[in-house]
Amino acid sequence: MNEMDCQELVEAITAYLDGTLPDADRRRFDAHLETCPYCSEYLEQMRTTVARLGTLDEITLSHDAREQLLVAFRDWRTE
Repeated sequence: MNEMDCQELVEAITAYLDGTLPDADRRRFDAHLETCPYCSEYLEQMRTTVARLGTLDEITLSHDAREQLLVAFRDWRTE
């Protein structure tokens, strides 16, 4: 089993958090976390972000914030 590097972990984090990362990659991901404090911190930051964003809805999100997010994601998809 080849080791996962930091860049690969960052690219796989969404699948990891969603529980859709294949078992072999999940083991590599977990092994990397055991040796990399930076990626462990990044994972916790992502978990916090997901938890906070999960509390937003159309009532709590301002119109301007919603529009900024839509623009950001539209631009992201075209890259």
